Amino acid sequence: MSQPNKRPHGQLRWSQVVTTFGPGSLVDLPEQSAIVGGLEHWFSVSEEIHEPRLVEKLKRLLNIPALRLFAPPPDNEDTTAPRTGITVWQFPEWFITQDVAKSDGNGRSRHLIARRGLTRGKYIDDAKKKHPVVPIRFVRACRNGHIGDIDWYRLIHTKNPECRRPLWIDERGTSGDLGEIVVRCECGEQRSLSEATIPGVLLKCSGDRPWLGAYNREECTELNRLLVRHASNAYFPQVMSVISLPDRNESLEKAVNQVWENFLQYVETLEELQRDRAKKPPVKNALEGFTDDEVFREIEVRQGARGETPTKSVKLAEFEVLSATKDTSGSDSPDDDFYARTLPKKEWDAKGMGSVERIVLVDRLREVVAQVGFTRFEAITPDVDGELQMEVQAAPLSREISWLPAVENRGEGIFIQFRSEAIRTWLAKPAVIEREKDLRAGFATWEVQHPQIERTFPGMPYYLLHTVSHLLLTAISLECGYPASSIRERVYASESGYGILLYTGTPDAEGTLGGLIEAGKNIARHLHSALELGRLCSNDPVCAQHEPQNPHEIRFLHGAACHGCLLVAETSCEQHNDFLDRSLAISTVEALGAEFFSAGEA
Repeated sequence: MSQPNKRPHGQLRWSQVVTTFGPGSLVDLPEQSAIVGGLEHWFSVSEEIHEPRLVEKLKRLLNIPALRLFAPPPDNEDTTAPRTGITVWQFPEWFITQDVAKSDGNGRSRHLIARRGLTRGKYIDDAKKKHPVVPIRFVRACRNGHIGDIDWYRLIHTKNPECRRPLWIDERGTSGDLGEIVVRCECGEQRSLSEATIPGVLLKCSGDRPWLGAYNREECTELNRLLVRHASNAYFPQVMSVISLPDRNESLEKAVNQVWENFLQYVETLEELQRDRAKKPPVKNALEGFTDDEVFREIEVRQGARGETPTKSVKLAEFEVLSATKDTSGSDSPDDDFYARTLPKKEWDAKGMGSVERIVLVDRLREVVAQVGFTRFEAITPDVDGELQMEVQAAPLSREISWLPAVENRGEGIFIQFRSEAIRTWLAKPAVIEREKDLRAGFATWEVQHPQIERTFPGMPYYLLHTVSHLLLTAISLECGYPASSIRERVYASESGYGILLYTGTPDAEGTLGGLIEAGKNIARHLHSALELGRLCSNDPVCAQHEPQNPHEIRFLHGAACHGCLLVAETSCEQHNDFLDRSLAISTVEALGAEFFSAGEA
């Protein structure tokens, strides 16, 4: 990353930029706090990521005619070279002194100063003493992603709004609780910071979008909320990911990639392509062995002129490929993006595996993740089919979208396909029908409290497979050599079929070490261990007896699920640890009778 006139200033990994520190996020750099600039302020973006299926999906969702994906730009530490990297803007612009100005038995007091009151980054008091400062950790924001500094003078002064005497932050305790923090003016007026959490106290949002540049704002009708800069709800990236599938000639794709940017992206007719192949040696050499019609069809697909309209959902396309995998898939060359093979049934068939139809070992896969926008306070996840919910208000990454930041991860995985007949038989059980009523009641309660979020009840098969996925992820991580936080899931639960994909994915080779493939060869043992983990929770019987619609526990999207049994790192879960219930997978101490796996199978 870079900051105008002061480079280099801080560094982040590529994947962090897309998933954690994208445009509009707040980041602490070595010398100051900042907000990451919008895409207009990313310099030397040149590495394009090709994933036509994802691009076509995003073009339709964003309703734009053209779109490209690029990796975040690397930062050149040579200050004499042309600017590279990502611009960040200093934020917030209010500071408190690091050293304590006053301290007594009731707490401590520190100066609160605006940036314009600093001299070379220091606060100089009346005695000419210099004080180091740190950014204030409290700002204002709204649900539309807008953010800005709190007007501290207006917050404090109710009797004398024109007062501009020095301000203080009084910390009257050691817990850091907002009720123990008081903002005070030397005129005598003061206010507890806990009052800033009351709706309306911070007034209506002004629509500030500082990540898009100075003085950039839009109309907004939301009320400001108090936001702690380092809180987990300060930034939720809205991302969409797909797994690259061998649904077209991969050799042709790679050949076109070699000359796409400099030549083929400008080709509009078959005649132009034929002239380029005849007169331009790089084009002729790259496309050797392919017909003009094959190459022109690939160009049309990429340009969207006559491209494949991705009517299938993201997950349906993936499930169809995984469930149709034979003993081998495609060539086994080291450069393939996708290579999978079905594990012969005799190698995994064992007690407790009667509901399993197929085990697929995915030796290599490529996942492309693109960021579309972001939210604050409430996370917006793709739905259970992998589709983005574009009807939800999300903050933009730039003024005008022509490209999006993306990262490609490579890894390995295990796919477990369950028999549809077994799922349908389980759904017909009276205990499952009753449990569905409880889970739907919890979801209805959650909907009332989150009217701004469009979400639908995922269905009982999803609850079941999502729960099994978390249990299996935890069990496998104990032996496979990968930490649980580096294993991710994709749950397939639709009328087309049912399955779970557990996979790794990193921008380098660390996700392809073979640990998951070895675990897949012993999947029966790992599934047995997973179900044993789910049978009893350290928080039982409280966990097993949880009622989803209970307003006092505020876990409306959970059945028997908590941090002691099912919840995993949110980097692993596709639904931010929602839609989980142990009682659907295995009998718990509550013995509801709604379990999919019987005691004998486990």
